[in-house]
Amino acid sequence: MENGAVYNETTEPEAKRPRRRPFGCTLRHLPGWRLPAKAVQAIFSFVAVTCEEIVEDCGNCGGLYFFEFTSCSAFLLSLLILSLYCTDVYETLGEDKVEKLNFWAMPIIAAWFVLASIVFALTSSGSAVESAACTFGFLASIAFVVEFVIQCIHRRKQNIAGQSANPGNTPRATENQPLNKQT
Repeated sequence: MENGAVYNETTEPEAKRPRRRPFGCTLRHLPGWRLPAKAVQAIFSFVAVTCEEIVEDCGNCGGLYFFEFTSCSAFLLSLLILSLYCTDVYETLGEDKVEKLNFWAMPIIAAWFVLASIVFALTSSGSAVESAACTFGFLASIAFVVEFVIQCIHRRKQNIAGQSANPGNTPRATENQPLNKQT
């Protein structure tokens, strides 16, 4: 008994820590169509910002400045939402909050982008760079709208599949009866 053979270890050995991802990055929260949609939004927004920055002359600069603000904001917001999906912040905030943020941000960004593209198209002088900026503004708007529509379709499918056999949540006859009959 002095050699300790009687006493066995009662605790489990310490589990290995899970391997950390570099910079906490992962693409597992963007399956299927989501990653390409987010990439297209960011790319089109970036090209719109870049083309707008190349414009040298403007006769009516109000539309250009509005488009500049909107396209830059859309680009930065699309990068922010993409980073939420690809980092540990997704788990920190929770799937529901990130999905809700994305669901409502897409139509708002799309609406502002369409409005800014229309205003810029109407106030531009018609140069090739301005036309390219407007075109990519409209393409980015379409990318934001397409993602929103696809999300709406997926939500609708989930709601239809998630409906119970008792949609009104009305109590059945057996549910109204007491568990123990008291006499």
